[in-house]
Parts: sequence; structure tokens; C-alpha cells
Amino acid sequence: MAADKLTTTVSSKGQVVLPKAIREEHRWRAGTRLTIESTPDGVLLKPSSPFPAAKPADVFASLPYRGKPKSVEEMEAGIAAEAGRRHARD
Repeated sequence: MAADKLTTTVSSKGQVVLPKAIREEHRWRAGTRLTIESTPDGVLLKPSSPFPAAKPADVFASLPYRGKPKSVEEMEAGIAAEAGRRHARD
């Protein structure tokens, strides 16, 4: 693919059609949101994250728990019980 020189044209509305080979290579389907960066070599297109960047402090305690704190052993027992429940055979 890199050896092939693909071209496109900018429309009067500023639109550019990406060649099918490029869209398929990157698995960009209709509706894919792309981030555009200007670089010294030209323009870089990258898929956008569907979620804004977040730091742990931004989301810490976003789902508050008001009960008594659980020990590591209690948490592990709860996880094991739920896994057993989900994978139990009839």
C-alpha cells in the first residue's frame, strides 16, 4: 500500500474523499470521527476517541458507596460468588 501513490481532490466545499483502500486498511467506516493534525509533512488523520480524556481524579468517587468499607477478602469472595452465579450449570 505504501508504494502506491493514491490521490484525491479537494471539493469546492473543502471535502476530501479518502480512497477505499485507505478506509479499508484502517477500518474507517461511514461515520468514523477523525482528528486532524497539521504536521510539517502535511496532514495527519487519526480516529477520535469516543470519550473525552479523563484523569483518575476526574472520575474518582463518581459512583459513591455509602456502606461499610469492604476488606480485600470480602471483595474477592464477592467476585468469586458472582462468577460462580454467572457460570453455574443448570
